[in-house]
Amino acid sequence: MSNFNSFPTSLCFVKGMSLKMEEIEIKKIFDLNETIAKNIFNKHIYPWEVLPEISNFIIELGKTLDQEKFKKIGDNIWIAKSAEIAPSSSISGPCIIDENAQIRHSAYIRGNVIVGKEAVVRKFDRTKKCDSI
Repeated sequence: MSNFNSFPTSLCFVKGMSLKMEEIEIKKIFDLNETIAKNIFNKHIYPWEVLPEISNFIIELGKTLDQEKFKKIGDNIWIAKSAEIAPSSSISGPCIIDENAQIRHSAYIRGNVIVGKEAVVRKFDRTKKCDSI
């Protein structure tokens, strides 16, 4: 885990909004019971600490997914059989698209992404190097 003791007690965000570091801890901003990515967050305090681990995490998690519910396509891409994928979308791995998610027309997913259950990625949305949506 990173040591943030030397960081200021608040961070400035868009339009002057500031939050204390403890307000952006993983346990305060995410309900980890709602994601298949729960295990990557458990050993960290802040969301950005998981970034270097996402690729390997997705690949390892993908290997354990129920083959009755998920299909592996391409290079490290797992798509739930219940997900709706538009033929005009673009998906690169590693990636997991969870159950009942929708990847709509012209959506662009560029690796290191887990699209959560029932999530919607819309036309011209782009994802890259991130975690759950």
